[in-house]
Amino acid sequence: MTDKSRTSIDEEMQRAERDAEPQRMEDEQSPLTGETIEEEALEPIDGELEGQDIDPEADVLAARVAELEDQLKASEEKSLRAAAEAQNVRRRSDQEVEKARKFALEKFVKELLPVVDSLEKALESMQEDASETHREGVSMTLKMQVDALARFGVEQLDPHGEPFDPQYHEAMTMVPNPDVEPNTVIDVMQKGYLLNGRLVRPAMVVVSKAAE
Repeated sequence: MTDKSRTSIDEEMQRAERDAEPQRMEDEQSPLTGETIEEEALEPIDGELEGQDIDPEADVLAARVAELEDQLKASEEKSLRAAAEAQNVRRRSDQEVEKARKFALEKFVKELLPVVDSLEKALESMQEDASETHREGVSMTLKMQVDALARFGVEQLDPHGEPFDPQYHEAMTMVPNPDVEPNTVIDVMQKGYLLNGRLVRPAMVVVSKAAE
């Protein structure tokens, strides 16, 4: 081989090496810059995050949990309302039973009141010549009758000298009387009675009025 040929071959090899050098440098810089690697590495991560954000199963479960919470809240409110209603019914029943117990004797008491009235009138109308034994017998009978009624919650109304109360008194007439205030009970024609605080019969009274 001539010197000229050898020189040509060397030149060709040197050119080939120079052409290859930039490619090797670019390959060597790639790991240093990391741009291509980072982008390729981030792409699947971004894809995974996007997949997590749009997970349909998670949305379905969240909706189901919210629905169950609403149902539980509604059930609790319904139970509270039912318990309150049951308590109200029980309270009303107790009140009705108590009322029935207190006022079961009302009709019976009304039937006994004329007997008491008769005994009072008999005692008032006794003449002075009546025997003490007779007077005492009527008085004791009246007291026993009134005491028996009191044991069952019957209270007597004798409002003589009290202000007139239309809730408990029935005015039979009004009489001018300058000695007392107007609307004062000056005479009781028939006593009234209460049964456990409830009016059984109003007192029949005479009421004062201002002098004309």
